[in-house]
This record gives sequence, C-alpha cells and structure tokens, in this order.
Amino acid sequence: MNIVVCIKQVPDTKGGVKFNPDGTLDRAAMLTIMNPDDKAGLEAALRLKEQYGAEVTVLTMGLPKADEVLREAMAMGADKGILVTDRVLGGADTWATSTTIAGALRNLDYDLIITGRQAIDGDTAQVGPQIAEHLGLPVISYAQDIKIDGEYVVVQRQYEDRYHELKAKMPCLITALSELNQPRYMTPGGIFDAYDKEVTVWGRADLKDVDDSDLGLKGSPTKIAKASDKVRKGAGEKVVLDPDESVTYLIGKFKEKHII
Repeated sequence: MNIVVCIKQVPDTKGGVKFNPDGTLDRAAMLTIMNPDDKAGLEAALRLKEQYGAEVTVLTMGLPKADEVLREAMAMGADKGILVTDRVLGGADTWATSTTIAGALRNLDYDLIITGRQAIDGDTAQVGPQIAEHLGLPVISYAQDIKIDGEYVVVQRQYEDRYHELKAKMPCLITALSELNQPRYMTPGGIFDAYDKEVTVWGRADLKDVDDSDLGLKGSPTKIAKASDKVRKGAGEKVVLDPDESVTYLIGKFKEKHII
C-alpha cells in the first residue's frame, strides 16, 4: 500500500506574523512549524504503515526552507519526501495550491492520500477536498479514526456531538483532525537518517495536466484586499440575570452547542 501525506510548513504564531506589501504572508521572515492537522495525518499514516505495511511519502509545496518539515516527517518515520517549489507558484490561494499539489500527485502511485483538515495560517479547510476533486477521488473529511478493510478504508467522521462511520474504496483522500492522535516524537537515529536521505525537488515543469493560468498569485481567484496582524475581537453577548435565570440560560446555551 502506498500512502501520500500532504503536509505544510506554517508560521509559528509565537514568533509573530509578517506580511508582504501585496498582503500575502512573508513566510521567509517567520518562524515555522509543521501544521498540526497535517502532523496528525502523518501519524495516522505511520500507524497504518506499522499495522498493515505501507510506504509513506510526504509531499509539501512551499519555499526551499520547507525541506525542514519533510526532514522532520522522515525523522518520524516517513520513507520519502517531495518538495514542490518554484517562483511561479508563490502567492497561491487554495485553488492554485490544490491545482499545484494535484499536478504533483499525478506523478505518484497511491492508494490513500491524507491531508490535514485545515492549515492554521488560512483555516479554510478547502485544499484537501479540492485536491480530491481535481483527481476525481472520493473524500472523507474530519477523520477521527482510520482503519483499512481490504481494498476499502473505514473512517469515523467527527461531528460536534456524534460521528459517522464511512467506508470508501481506495484510492481515496482523507482529511485528518489534530484530535485524531498524539503524533510521535522524532528519534535521534531517525534525525540522522532523515538528513542522509535525499529529498526529491519538483518545479513547474514536473506538474502534470495543469495550466499556467491556474498557478501562483496570478492564477488565484481570491484577492487580498487588506491584511493585518491585529484582529479586533467583538464584545460578545452580554446578559444580566439573577442566579436561577443564569443557570437556565447557560444550560440552554450548552445544549444549543451540543456541549451537553
């Protein structure tokens, strides 16, 4: 079985956020980490590898420094790393990003593609399902448990107060929640091995069945009107009630949000 995990190097917000004049993130100037949902997806792939036997390939699109998250993934246990990087791909929105990644994935044999539910720098939850649409694959999002049953994958899909169990024939794409598992740490031996391995680097010329008009900032239908690192929060809902009314009000809100 071949599993491809799409991961992303995202800004570590503890180090602050910086923007370019065109409103896009200045990724080269920020501290970075592996996106948490993607890391949970990687851990899920590694557990499937241990349980059923598989080759795990990690793929990322980004600046050359995104090599770091591929090395981290390989130090955790992934077998191969692929970096898709090219100046013409910069500034991509979700459409251009998913088009690029799908173009790269067409070079690979895969039974299962795992992405994170969403990235903490965009919070759109669009790229995973868009990749599936480009490739004509079934998609199961918000996975909280993944099992293999022959040529099928069985997934528990999380809702606020319940889960659905879905079964799809592979190849299939799954988007993973950070709550899916607790990702493992890198091992010292794994770190040494990861830096001995060669990372495959692909550019625009290596993408299959994509048009230049769908790539990078020019191919992004989403345009940024304004960007700021300071977000003003609303006042929220304020109520003044006596103690008995307060209890009734809170219980009602908890039920409304399926907390109880």
